[in-house]
Amino acid sequence: MSDPVQLVAMHGWCGDSRSWDPWLPSWQQQGWTWCCGERGYGRLPARQPTWQSATATNVVIAHSLGPHLLAPEVLAAADAVVLLTSFARFVPEGRAGRSIAAALASMAAQLRGPEPERMLKSFLEQVAAPAPAELLQASPAAEPLRPTGLELLQQDLDLIAQSSSLPAGFPPDAKVLLLQAGSDQIVAPAARQELQRSLPQADVLSFGAAGHGLIDTPTIAMVNAWIGALVQS
Repeated sequence: MSDPVQLVAMHGWCGDSRSWDPWLPSWQQQGWTWCCGERGYGRLPARQPTWQSATATNVVIAHSLGPHLLAPEVLAAADAVVLLTSFARFVPEGRAGRSIAAALASMAAQLRGPEPERMLKSFLEQVAAPAPAELLQASPAAEPLRPTGLELLQQDLDLIAQSSSLPAGFPPDAKVLLLQAGSDQIVAPAARQELQRSLPQADVLSFGAAGHGLIDTPTIAMVNAWIGALVQS
């Protein structure tokens, strides 16, 4: 692989493109270009990210549900993929997945109820844990939710429940980096293990004490170093 680098970044469920704000200064310093996708749950308009250059090294960085939200043709064009506390199948098969499926059904019911914000607040607390939720980047859940945003959240919650494999378009020959969180309260251990089995070629970084949001970890520096090593090889 060779310079330059262009990045496509996609946030996860109940997030938005502001989650990449802490990454942007380092990407700019490296001279990399980027396009951050936006699902449109909140006040920011929806945007499907695209590749801008035909000659750059294409790197996808996606958090949690993020890779499943990318257009298959965008994902298929990636030379490298970085998955932050993500998954292939979210609900494990068999007995291990029953409680998770029930929790997703409860969340869906609460989204349709009179106080969806309460459920979303609880979800974000689980994303951040064991760190306080105040350390998360801004989320649409902290703002007044529009009917269209609630509908998208519902659609994507269904997508999470139905996910059974790597997303469509996942490039089979891409270099892959997985970041796993040992104290993740969102993605079950069985789902993390299944993702690793689905991607045996992947490099894996594990943060045993971190939660789903990877707060207080050197994620940005380590991911950037991994990308830098790829383009220099």
